[in-house]
Amino acid sequence: MIFEVCVDSVEGAVEAQAGGAQRVELCDNLVEGGTTPSLGMIQVVRQKISIGLHVIIRPRGGDFLYSEAEFEVMRQDIQAAKAAGANGVVIGLLNQDGSIDLPRTRALVELARPLSVTFHRAFDVSRDAQESLEALCSLGIERVLTSGQQASAFEGADCIARLVRQAGDRICILAGGGITEANVAEIVRKTGVKEVHFSARRWIESPMQSRNRRCVMGRAYEPDEYRRRVTDAGQVARVIQAAARGLAPVEAR
Repeated sequence: MIFEVCVDSVEGAVEAQAGGAQRVELCDNLVEGGTTPSLGMIQVVRQKISIGLHVIIRPRGGDFLYSEAEFEVMRQDIQAAKAAGANGVVIGLLNQDGSIDLPRTRALVELARPLSVTFHRAFDVSRDAQESLEALCSLGIERVLTSGQQASAFEGADCIARLVRQAGDRICILAGGGITEANVAEIVRKTGVKEVHFSARRWIESPMQSRNRRCVMGRAYEPDEYRRRVTDAGQVARVIQAAARGLAPVEAR
């Protein structure tokens, strides 16, 4: 099993490695589902970890129908990630009708090489999972991150299992979305995936002593500027251990 942890900071990447992850997906702005991190972030994370580093290339939150200007931003960000030492990039582009944007996805894949390419959960809002998977297989992309077109991988497990069978050895199905210590083993057993994507985060309080509660910097989802979520090595390890226990032969448990 390969375990990929979604992180949004240098410290998070270090914690993911300490917890036993083989790879991180580095993002910014996780409240929007993840956008492209800064070049400085990519560079420092690369200096701090030795495991795989995949960088999301997503210029904004919202849908996955991009303007020409946004597409050019994605091109520039891929080149920057390559130069900074990333091992892979994570992309996702759709057409207005919900199909995979094949021409522009192909262009980004070619630009990214020799890096590994993952198509992210834009797949989960594409119009047809089976059709989209065939389109991505035709591009030679290494993997697809999916929750089975449901809110979580647990809810989408049946769809993920069908995608694993359809994919065969042509492309890797990376299960992600709401995966925790409590459900990881069951998801892997039901789907047959070989790679799992999850976050493992806890709340921490700011050490700030001076606090102005009258002012909020735009965090409508959590209007407390003095607490934030961080990746936790212990939680990473517990998810990995839960998967191992759940998949072990009965006599070995």
